[in-house]
Amino acid sequence: MIDGIHTEVMLADAYALLLIGVAVILEIVARHSHRRSEHFRNSGFTYKKKLDVWECPTGHHLTREQTDFERKIALYRAPAHKCNACHCKRDCTDSDDGRVLESRLDAWLQSELSRFHRGISLMLLLLAVLILAVEMFRHYDWRDWILLGLLLVPATFAGSRLSVSFWERERRS
Repeated sequence: MIDGIHTEVMLADAYALLLIGVAVILEIVARHSHRRSEHFRNSGFTYKKKLDVWECPTGHHLTREQTDFERKIALYRAPAHKCNACHCKRDCTDSDDGRVLESRLDAWLQSELSRFHRGISLMLLLLAVLILAVEMFRHYDWRDWILLGLLLVPATFAGSRLSVSFWERERRS
């Protein structure tokens, strides 16, 4: 016991804090990774939302050719005759049918990869809440409860927010 607080309670708090930190870092890294991969996949091309076309660095438009609603991907293709006559073709594509770009129809929070990372984050938060709750049932001193509650309340709130966004995607599909 240190200052009236059980050592197990302090260890449980520290471990729960570590789990919460890992969940937060996982969310941040996953979002950053997704943004980077989207940026590099279509690097140099600009999406024109009003026209629903991608514009290549030389000014030619790639129009929507196909939409795969199951995978939530739209395929855009440049006209073959424009690509084949372009001076940048060698650096852009080796296809004689025109450059193809894939564009995701859903945002990061709705993508399958995000659900995977969100599920891991939720499990880490659930484990942290479970550890804190078990320690609250094991120790009845008010000092222990204050220390445990300082992490239990925000961890439960964060978990409920993540859970809502996780299950919201499930209802839409």
